[in-house]
Amino acid sequence: MAQAMRRHSSTSLLETDGKPHPRQDTLVAVTVLLGVVAFVSAMFHDLHLLSSWAGLVGILTGAYGQFISVTTRERTLLIIGLGASAVGFYLGMAHGGLFGGVLG
Repeated sequence: MAQAMRRHSSTSLLETDGKPHPRQDTLVAVTVLLGVVAFVSAMFHDLHLLSSWAGLVGILTGAYGQFISVTTRERTLLIIGLGASAVGFYLGMAHGGLFGGVLG
């Protein structure tokens, strides 16, 4: 009973189990950052290269992060980053794609 009441001290808000997860925390941060970049840059037609590439890399890092994530908080932030990356990727593809105007 006393063990259930004891709280673990941790340095991160994502570590609800009291253990450090540096790889997972890094993937969460990268995925959310790429998701924000992809989502914001997708609002501008001329930035389709940035939004499509940031979205694609954000989708890949978020998918791998989901595969190795340990806590629910990590998974929640990964889903938010994945969603923003996917929206940015799809809008970037609609505005010109990964290589639009550069090749061909």
